[in-house]
Amino acid sequence: MNDLLAHTRDDRGVHRLTLNDAARFNVLGDAMLAALSEAVTRIAADEGARALVIAARGKAFCAGHDLREMAAQDKAQHLDLFERCSRFMVSLARLPVPVIAAVQGVAAAAGCQLVAQCDLAIAANGTRFGVNGIDIGLFCGTPSVALLRNVPHKAGMHMLMTGDFVDAEAALRLGLVSEVCAPEGLDAAVEALLLKLLARPREALAMGKALVAQQRTLGLEAAYALASRTMAENLALPVTQEGVRAFVDKRAPNWRVSPADPV
Repeated sequence: MNDLLAHTRDDRGVHRLTLNDAARFNVLGDAMLAALSEAVTRIAADEGARALVIAARGKAFCAGHDLREMAAQDKAQHLDLFERCSRFMVSLARLPVPVIAAVQGVAAAAGCQLVAQCDLAIAANGTRFGVNGIDIGLFCGTPSVALLRNVPHKAGMHMLMTGDFVDAEAALRLGLVSEVCAPEGLDAAVEALLLKLLARPREALAMGKALVAQQRTLGLEAAYALASRTMAENLALPVTQEGVRAFVDKRAPNWRVSPADPV
C-alpha cells in the first residue's frame, strides 16, 4: 500500500485502487498521479484481472490537480503534468477489463475527468461534479475530452464555461454516471455491479470495450465494418460458442470451457 493510494486484488481478479489523501481531497498531484499510473501498469500485466474499481477515502473523491503544487511550477512542468495525466486516462481506456468509479463527496476538474474516463460509475447521493477550472481563469481542457464523450455537448459546455456543479441525479440524467445510490449503499452497489460483470466472459467484455473505444473515432460505415468483424471474431470464441450451445440446450453456460475446445 502506497501512503497515497491503496491497491488491493481479491481472488476473483477484482482490483481496487483507493485514493488515500483525504486531508488534501485526494488531489492528482505528481505523487498521486505516479502511484495511479504505476498501479494501472501492474493491473494491465495481470492476465487474471477481471475488473478495476477506483474509489476514495474522505469527503472528496478527487478535487482535481494540486493547485498549490502547480503554482510553484513553470509552463514546461505544467505541460508535462497534463501529458502524464492524459496518458494515465488513456491507460484506463486501454485496460481490457471494466473500470468502475465509486464516487462520493466531490469530483472536480481532473477528478470529474477521472469519473468520465471510467467505463462505469456509481455515485452516492449528495455527490457533486464539476469542471470548475474556469473559476480561476483556466478552461478545463483535458477534462473536457472525457466529459464531452459522456454528456451532451451543450450540457458539457455549460459546466466547462460556467464552472457550475451538478448533483448525482443530474449526473445520472446527463450520462456522466451509470447509477446513483444511497451513501451507505455505495459498496453494496459496486459489488452488485461486479457480480454482473464477473458473470460475463472476460474475453467478450475486453473485445467489446476495445471495439467501443475504436468505433467512436470512425465514420458510420467504417464503424459498422469494424463492429461486424469484431462480432464475428467474438462469436468464434470458445466461450461464446459455449454460450450459444447453452442457449440452444436451455441450460446455464459453463464459461470455463477450454480454449482448445472445438469452435
